[in-house]
Amino acid sequence: MNQPSRQKKSQSVEVIKQYLTFRIGHENYGLELSQTREIIEYSGITEVPLMPNFLRGVINLRGEVVPVIDLAVRLGRKSIEVQKRTCIIVVELQNNEQNHVLGLLADSVSEVIEMNDENIEDAPSFGANIRADFIQGIAKRDDEFVVLLDANNALSIRELAHLVEAQLQ
Repeated sequence: MNQPSRQKKSQSVEVIKQYLTFRIGHENYGLELSQTREIIEYSGITEVPLMPNFLRGVINLRGEVVPVIDLAVRLGRKSIEVQKRTCIIVVELQNNEQNHVLGLLADSVSEVIEMNDENIEDAPSFGANIRADFIQGIAKRDDEFVVLLDANNALSIRELAHLVEAQLQ
């Protein structure tokens, strides 16, 4: 009778993912490390006129023009005030077989954590004050929660483009 339970255990493969954690205000967030390209120190952003408030401007990243999104505003929070630890997380997302590079303004970067699926709870249907489709899950780390963002939804190139077009009309 014990053999079937052994087989189930050997068939289940533990998947561990790495997440870059960062802070916006007093909240902890995480993005899959595989989507993160680099972290750069905040050193000024060129503002672009007539853009929505979540789009802070652009930076020159080794000759590449990269739009910088104020992630706090995108998540429905108050705009980030630039301070000593403010940084830009450069992410690379795929959309329709094209790579898109975006900068995300964050108050500070914390650390890279490893989590398996067992330690990640589904996104709550209420109470997070963030659109549910922006949340991949909630991880508990020490005594705090980390909201794991679904970058493909929260930073959907199509949706961001529509928001920019709406602002220009």
